Amino acid sequence: MVPWASMNSRGRRRLPLNALRTFEAAARLESFKDAAEELGVSATTVSNQIRGLERDWNLLLFVRKTRQVVLTEAGQSLARVVQRAFEAIAKEIDSRVLNSRSVVSIAVGAIFGARWLTPRLSRFRRDLPRIELSVQRGNRFTGPADMPTPLAVDWGHGEWPGLEAQRLIDIRYAPVLSPALATASGGIKHATDLARLPILHQQERVEWAAWLEMAGAANVKFSDETIIEDSNMALQAAIDGQGVVLGIFPFVQGEIDAGRLIKPFEQELSPTRAYYLLTKPGARRRPEVGAICDWLAKEAAAFQSEQASSAAPSLRTTALPAPSATIEYARQSVRAEKARGSAPRRKTTATPSSTAAPPADMPPVIKSGKRRRRSSSVE
Repeated sequence: MVPWASMNSRGRRRLPLNALRTFEAAARLESFKDAAEELGVSATTVSNQIRGLERDWNLLLFVRKTRQVVLTEAGQSLARVVQRAFEAIAKEIDSRVLNSRSVVSIAVGAIFGARWLTPRLSRFRRDLPRIELSVQRGNRFTGPADMPTPLAVDWGHGEWPGLEAQRLIDIRYAPVLSPALATASGGIKHATDLARLPILHQQERVEWAAWLEMAGAANVKFSDETIIEDSNMALQAAIDGQGVVLGIFPFVQGEIDAGRLIKPFEQELSPTRAYYLLTKPGARRRPEVGAICDWLAKEAAAFQSEQASSAAPSLRTTALPAPSATIEYARQSVRAEKARGSAPRRKTTATPSSTAAPPADMPPVIKSGKRRRRSSSVE
């Protein structure tokens, strides 16, 4: 008698998988004819394979009747085991092979990641279910050598040598502080009132200098300053009443709407820098990377459009009498910094910062040329 399963070279039994697949179909359908149609073979082939199993195992699996086959008790027991095994195999193939997901890493800065990307992750999973996004904390990038991921979002003028840069999101600056601090300080009515308040900022003061000049207070000198290089930490410190920070709009609009922060002045500064999507050369040719780039651009354009249609100052204290203004500034910001002078100041220092974001009219991807000094003003 032929053994039910022959042995391979390592002494392991080799199961007659083809015959077992035939048995599973015949047992499930209770018909050799129907099993043959499902498997694309003849009814004779099905019958011969079943008889081969019964002969090799010396076991009756089916009782043959005129127009029907019925499983024996042994056949029923084997059918349950074989069906579970084939279902497990099919499930594994579906999840691991047919529905395999590509993993793509992206590096983003703290404020962009927390305030823009994170709230959209559920939408990303819905729109791109075959891609698993690995979000990493990004530092400031100067070129491909210090960019560990194929994708990143960084803050700058759009010039990253050796990288492809696509403008994503424009932002605006305006001072914000907690209602408690505003009350304790006796109220904020003019930009010159900021001189008597603690100021929170990152290492550079370019945006503060430009905003003060725009507000007609270029000569204001801060005497109480704390450097906090992480944008999220600076924002939390402002919410906790530790000082005034330049709020990054529209990322902090939710804090204004919730009353955790107030925006005492209507003037908003629009920097020439913006959040950019960075990709390494050739990275977009990978279908999954190209899909993420397209998704980010689409989300950014929709975000910018929403902001443009709902733009209205959120004021919770007395604003300046000057009309609401959004002022575009370029490198003249440095001149404003010099105009402030260098008064003695008390300062403490905290920790680091990083990255990125989209505008309504998406310009084409550009390849960066001349290298500029990176700024750490915004993450």
